[in-house]
Amino acid sequence: MKEIPKPHRKLRLLFWESTVRCNLACGYCRRVETNKAAGSDLCTSDAKRLIEQVSRLGEEQSFMPIMVFSGGEPLCRPDLFELAENAHAAGLHCALATNGTLIDSRTAGRINRSGIARVAVSIDGPDAPSHDASRQVQGAFEKAVGGITRLRAAGVPFQINVTVTKGNYRYLPRLYDLGGSLGAAAVHFFMLVPVGCGRLLPESELLTPRQYEQTLLEIFRLESRRELEIKVTCAPHYERIACQHGRSYMRSSNPAGADIMKPSGHGAAGGCLAGRGVLFVGHGGEVFPCGYLPVSCGNCLKKPLASIWFESEILAGLADRRRLGGKCGICDWRWSCGGCRARAYAATGDYMAEEPFCIYAPAASRA
Repeated sequence: MKEIPKPHRKLRLLFWESTVRCNLACGYCRRVETNKAAGSDLCTSDAKRLIEQVSRLGEEQSFMPIMVFSGGEPLCRPDLFELAENAHAAGLHCALATNGTLIDSRTAGRINRSGIARVAVSIDGPDAPSHDASRQVQGAFEKAVGGITRLRAAGVPFQINVTVTKGNYRYLPRLYDLGGSLGAAAVHFFMLVPVGCGRLLPESELLTPRQYEQTLLEIFRLESRRELEIKVTCAPHYERIACQHGRSYMRSSNPAGADIMKPSGHGAAGGCLAGRGVLFVGHGGEVFPCGYLPVSCGNCLKKPLASIWFESEILAGLADRRRLGGKCGICDWRWSCGGCRARAYAATGDYMAEEPFCIYAPAASRA
């Protein structure tokens, strides 16, 4: 039998929803299940099978992926550190995405010893009133900042993750400054994709396309200060905005840090990485192109992750920018942007449709 050639794309980041359980109730959360669904989380042995599969996939490419333990709230999972140590021993680069509220001194020490290289703590407001309103739990800000303080004392590198919404987009400079004052290595801005609980948000609480554009320009101004590393997720047209305002970007040459953007004169960052450099594994083993695009590519308990990565027609389609529809398909920025496939799916049900939050008019449409 003739061997099917493997695609050239490389898996950079694998996000694993280690548990659906969470101690907060954020209004925009991507999850739709309640804590009762935590009974269908992968058990310890199945989780170790997933880790082995990620490691084997990494061995088939030139570098190991970063495995992000996400949730829900991963610190609600009792075997988290056993699994992190297992992933580290398997050669994976490990990160933890948490709301920070459960990090006491003992937990910070365990994180430091587990092989987790960086912790991402979600902060959505520069003060208690704004952050607690987003998290829908009073005291969440104080606990998250306390968790960050303990991480810093334990010598654990951390970043701030900000989900950008209409409720906080005016606070981005203050959030950036907060990250600097807390000693963060980076601030990562996640532009809201209305999936999960976010689908219930009224349109009045969502940024308009023009506000979205202005917000990305504000983030570019913050990045131009060059005080902290900045990354923007679910906003592939950020590359266009950066180039239009005088600078171009490329990914770091270090594959393990390939999500870090730095100034360069050598071209584009690659835009939307859903299914091209990123995968998301749900708490029950279902594999998706990213955490915001609920289109299943298979289940890692039924089919090896490498087989899904190399053979999925969905992933192959996402990697081919020639298949994009609408103005994304004719856009002069489609190779470096491509639009957010998850946002297109949320708006139209077609993940190859045009990006609905982009106001740019392609040159072909102006001719």
